[in-house]
Amino acid sequence: MLQAAARRMRSLVSKQRIFIVTTLAQRELLQRQLSWIAPDHLIIEPFGKNTAPCIGLSAIHIQNADPDAVMIVLPADHLICDEKAFFALLRRAVKLVHEHPGALITIGIEPAYPATGYGYIQRGRLIESRAGRAFQVRAFAEKPNREVAEQFFHSGEFLWNSGIFIWRVQTILDYLEELMPDLYDGLCTIRTALGSPDLASVTEKTYKQIYSDSIDYGVMEKAKDVYVLEGDFGWSDLGSWEEVYNISDKDQNGNVVKGEPILKGVHGCYIEADERQIAMIGVENLVVVDTPDALLICDREHSQDVKWLVEKLKQKGRENLL
Repeated sequence: MLQAAARRMRSLVSKQRIFIVTTLAQRELLQRQLSWIAPDHLIIEPFGKNTAPCIGLSAIHIQNADPDAVMIVLPADHLICDEKAFFALLRRAVKLVHEHPGALITIGIEPAYPATGYGYIQRGRLIESRAGRAFQVRAFAEKPNREVAEQFFHSGEFLWNSGIFIWRVQTILDYLEELMPDLYDGLCTIRTALGSPDLASVTEKTYKQIYSDSIDYGVMEKAKDVYVLEGDFGWSDLGSWEEVYNISDKDQNGNVVKGEPILKGVHGCYIEADERQIAMIGVENLVVVDTPDALLICDREHSQDVKWLVEKLKQKGRENLL
């Protein structure tokens, strides 16, 4: 998916305008996957600190290369089915940024069902411009429970939050200075080391001191000039087993089956069982993933809680199972 995301962007801009941000632990793997990326276009976090530091770090590197740049933030684990429509929407977003230089633009997806694994964006006032139809953002909402997700879905006011952002690089840095001054001060420290042999050590020292926070909570929910464009390009964020289930081919009982499990009366399940013999009887809507090291069983509606499991494994010193 990383390769697909990078290839996709090469259809929109030159490779000289593509930057990849990753953690130090993944650097060598990323270099093997994307050997055409120039070393100085690899932005290295010593370790992850959520999306606000990640985006801020990327912004100072991009601004160093082009102070007038428009920055498009794209997660690498998104499924995009209609690339032509996707590119057309990004071009509209860039045009809107040029019309409103101080704006923060995000992409919302019309909900297909009341998902509990996505954040939501509430549409506000309709804006008609040369870039086409857009909405001022009325509110951002965190991942809801099932009841609230149903309300969002049936209201017709909410879009799924794609996590895709478009803005002038100077604009996001200005907002970080205003709304997250501690982070901004850290970024200024890192900026003094750009191009020097001390960059890695300065970045690591700074990252140990800054807070872990999301760009949604730190900036987007508090900023004034925020717009959302509606996206319709066959999008999915494959961040949970539920989303993998949704896009996968299913048998006559609604099961996604990888391997050769023995099944009786099983419906609506996602099953990966390539190593051992797995048998399931009379169950539905489960995720079952069997590996040589561990076995995961969860209700599909709770597949987002795998993140909780990851933290538990880290606390127990069992990172080798991840």
